[in-house]
Amino acid sequence: MSTDRFADYGRPRRVDGGLRARSARGAIGRSWWSRRFLEVLESFALGTRLTRGRSYARAGQVLTLDIAPGRVSAVVQGSRPQPYQVSIGLQPFPAALWSRIEAELAGQAFFSARLLAGDLPDELEELFVAAGAPLFPAGVDELTQRCNCPDFAVPCKHLAATFYLLAEAFDADPFELLHWRGRSRAELLDELRARRVEATGAALSPALVAPPSEPDDEMSAVDVAPLGAARALAGLSATPLAESADRFWLPPVPLPDRPPRLVTGPDLLLRQLGAPAPAIGGPGLLERLRRAYRAFGPADR
Repeated sequence: MSTDRFADYGRPRRVDGGLRARSARGAIGRSWWSRRFLEVLESFALGTRLTRGRSYARAGQVLTLDIAPGRVSAVVQGSRPQPYQVSIGLQPFPAALWSRIEAELAGQAFFSARLLAGDLPDELEELFVAAGAPLFPAGVDELTQRCNCPDFAVPCKHLAATFYLLAEAFDADPFELLHWRGRSRAELLDELRARRVEATGAALSPALVAPPSEPDDEMSAVDVAPLGAARALAGLSATPLAESADRFWLPPVPLPDRPPRLVTGPDLLLRQLGAPAPAIGGPGLLERLRRAYRAFGPADR
């Protein structure tokens, strides 16, 4: 085998103007959706490959990142002169499934209000799961990972760097996660607005839009148009207070007993970090820690 194949394992070429991760140390990902995405990836026990990718992401080695329905494309600079082409595929939801999800979202004011305000509430993940469309991949085999570098590992550090920059893209715009799954922000919000209008019957009342029978000379069309809350409330039926008071404090969706969490083995962190240095115990220490973690076990208390 030619040694040229391993030339890529040297130090990466310095990049000016690359996409640099905002987090200089510690964990990457601030929002629940980016942390959840990386938590799922790390649960696949990809080991130090993700660690090397995190270093690439922080060094600004990712030159471009593009998110489209079902596909994330990136260009990543390695140690060779020509940057590598990276793609990560995740099956987008079909149109019929999105239509069903949009109907669910529009039918609950809680979700409509939060999404229209530009936010993805935590409960959104449960709604997608209930609809048979989990937002996040359940296994690494759901992801199609490609990079034209000579590294046999999947993911290689170029793919891993793209994963971390993708998580930060979800921080910057949470709707990019839904875009990856097949719905852009504009498409989703337009559909929600249309469905809310249809569901609430928010057409303007004729009494509000009809001009007076004998308008005086000083009254303009603006004077007879519905303003403010009248425009939003026109056509809505009044709900008697006795029927709504007992529902005032009820949540719009059933709340889980505890926040959703990924079930993983107790030694996941050890598998991610790899063996410690010989000076502090090496693989022997790793095995003792693994046995200790398993002995204590995950306590659901």
